[in-house]
Amino acid sequence: MRAAYYLIYLSVVMVTAALLAPSFADVADVPANQQLTITGAGSTLSALQRIKAGDINCPNCDLSGTDLTNQCVKNGNLSGAKFDGATAAYMCMSQANFTGASFRGTDLTGANLANSNLSGADLTGAILSITSIKGTNLATATGLTQAQVDMACGDASTRLPPGLTVKTCL
Repeated sequence: MRAAYYLIYLSVVMVTAALLAPSFADVADVPANQQLTITGAGSTLSALQRIKAGDINCPNCDLSGTDLTNQCVKNGNLSGAKFDGATAAYMCMSQANFTGASFRGTDLTGANLANSNLSGADLTGAILSITSIKGTNLATATGLTQAQVDMACGDASTRLPPGLTVKTCL
């Protein structure tokens, strides 16, 4: 009888462990230098895996060249993060902190950056097609051109570098 209880207990533990274990399907897509330990989990997750698992706080993460399409980091802290060459199409990025982040050559098509802080962010060559920058602080962003801003839309509270203007979102 004791053996039967022991087997049931082991089955429950194994099923629980299997359900809580992270997926490592995306490991091949992530640079090896971006392995981060999640305390208490006993495993290592990349910056991309953290974001895909719902972690909205990843300051100084290197997400260069990754596919972040349709991911959400609303209200997150990604200050100093590196998104260079990433695809962040249709990404929910509103009300987040991207201070000092780098978006060089990043595809932000359809992304929602509303009310986010991009102070000191580098947007050189970023694609802002149908990107919402309503209420976004881009006042000290670098590499931002009028041609990029013309592809996006904002509102009266959007803060841009001197000389740039944004059309109003409908």
